[in-house]
Amino acid sequence: MGIPGVDGELKKILNANMDEVGARRRAREAFKDIQLGIDHILFKTPCDGIKMEESYEKSSKGLEIFCKSWLPSASKPKAAVFYCHGYGDTCSFFFEGIARKLASSGYAVFAMDYPGFGLSEGLHCYIPSFDGLVDDVIEHYSKIKENPEFHSLPSFLFGQSMGGAVALKIHLKQPKAWDGAILVAPMCKIADDMVPPKFLTHILIGLANVLPKHKLVPNKDLAEAAFRDLKKRELTAYNVIAYKDKPRLQSAVEMLKTTEEIERGLKEVFLPLFILHGEADTVTDPSVSKALYENASCSDKKLQLYKDAYHGLLEGEPDEIITQVFGDIISWLDEHSSKHNQSSS
Repeated sequence: MGIPGVDGELKKILNANMDEVGARRRAREAFKDIQLGIDHILFKTPCDGIKMEESYEKSSKGLEIFCKSWLPSASKPKAAVFYCHGYGDTCSFFFEGIARKLASSGYAVFAMDYPGFGLSEGLHCYIPSFDGLVDDVIEHYSKIKENPEFHSLPSFLFGQSMGGAVALKIHLKQPKAWDGAILVAPMCKIADDMVPPKFLTHILIGLANVLPKHKLVPNKDLAEAAFRDLKKRELTAYNVIAYKDKPRLQSAVEMLKTTEEIERGLKEVFLPLFILHGEADTVTDPSVSKALYENASCSDKKLQLYKDAYHGLLEGEPDEIITQVFGDIISWLDEHSSKHNQSSS
């Protein structure tokens, strides 16, 4: 799947090796306006009344981290929503539309690209340590929460796919810091179809000790597995800085290890939860979302399953499903924000 009407110069930018951040930033700059003009429901939310800011912040590890915020400009936000993106992704493409929708509903939205992902520095899609990645996210979001402008707002984590695992790990490391979490198709377990056979997994784990950065793990076409709507599946080509190669050995091992840890520790989750999952998801396992719902140690929890829906609930489904999912998320946020604001007033 390519992008129609791309000239030679743009094609060169698109086909460049994206391992290093310079190439990714050039690609995003060249395609930014083209991306925002695609025919997708997410990009039809007007940005009037939304104050948007992009910046690069230096992390304590010395890496430049890309971050972005979307704030309602006419009123005080109802709450702050902190986004954790999925594997290989960035907060600068599809999430742009999701964030606008949330901000236009009265929420302050904050997002970042993890080190090595999207527009942040680091080897593309290399996860030397999942715990280290989670610490990077905590470091950045803690600074925002300390800002007097947002300090008193209820704060919610919003994790999609691998970002669901990131959000859960943040909660486990900061059990009292968050007022709730929205988990969309969370990676509590990678579906069996997406994981190499057991004998091959053992070989790959051994190889990861020697060749951690090598792209060797066999994988399936994620767009095909995640996007049910065929027209929207074609639009994934516009996500020009998404990682599209085979997973790096260490990254795959870290994700596998993390899902096993989460599966073992479901009972330790006790913040208010809203879990959304497509029943036909073949990327992350909906049965483990059910297990999370049943085992989480909180009484305030909700599981919403969408019949026939795939993995990309907010990006790859027919418009009416995307609208329904948004409606469900905003209703849950409205209810939990007003609950928090009433109890603190």
